[in-house]
Amino acid sequence: MTIKTAAQLVQEARSGIENLTPDQVQAEMAAGKATLVDVRDAPELACGTIAGSVHASRGMLEFYADPACPLHKPELDPARRIILHCASGGRSALAAHALRQLGYQNVAHLDGGFKAWQAAGKPVDA
Repeated sequence: MTIKTAAQLVQEARSGIENLTPDQVQAEMAAGKATLVDVRDAPELACGTIAGSVHASRGMLEFYADPACPLHKPELDPARRIILHCASGGRSALAAHALRQLGYQNVAHLDGGFKAWQAAGKPVDA
């Protein structure tokens, strides 16, 4: 049995998903083409959020994303474009991979996460 590192899992996830820049995410959000999902843990939201994002912590994502689950969040629509982000891009890559496994077809993530968004000078809600 070969043991993989978390970094290897993230790299594998990134290689099989769409990785977007802050400019690309901002353009899709401005056009109303996507639902942005923040998978950070609740305490991380104190650092700020991206306007219009929906919070669904990584630990609960699969339950929120499953339309058959009582915990389903209607904002997580399998027929809609879903873009995920976390703090630096690792969890959102894994989350995008998980949504693909649930049958979501149009999924991407913000490469570099919230940190990349801030570094690019994009607006942040307090």
